Amino acid sequence: MDAHDTVRPSLSASETAVRSIDVMAVGDLADFEAVVAPGAVNREDAVEPPACRVGGPEGFHATALWLRAAYSDLRHEMDHVVAERDLVVVHATMSGCHTGDFVLHGPDGTVDRVWAPTGRTFAVAQTHWFRLADGLVTEHWAVRDDLGQSLQLGWVPPTPRYLVRCALATRRARRALR
Repeated sequence: MDAHDTVRPSLSASETAVRSIDVMAVGDLADFEAVVAPGAVNREDAVEPPACRVGGPEGFHATALWLRAAYSDLRHEMDHVVAERDLVVVHATMSGCHTGDFVLHGPDGTVDRVWAPTGRTFAVAQTHWFRLADGLVTEHWAVRDDLGQSLQLGWVPPTPRYLVRCALATRRARRALR
């Protein structure tokens, strides 16, 4: 082994899955490289920015940066973890404060819509599913309480004033991509 090789501590499949969620709030690219396989697929990236859709540690890290840009104090409280063979399921509560634009993207990567910051906090249940191989996440998908989050953040039902704020935020984000 030379100086460029790294030794990854041996984590169980459950520990790896939980760690991959924990680093969403605070991890850097190296943290994602320690738990996510090159070429890993995030099945939840359909509305995320194009940088998130590349997969592997880089894509998962880009997803974390996207979430952190919208939500300060982002954290996950792990409620249950179940592992069977190469599959791990984590039921968690995600919480944070909506302090930045939450930008959703279309299939072609263009800005679809933006939820302007409300300053409100939220806590919602999520279930994350992970497939692992050789001690690393190779696939992720989730079931989230998006309606509950939307209600807590005041996205639904929107006030006329909030709709205007979102329209202006969407226009700004589209201009920024040009």
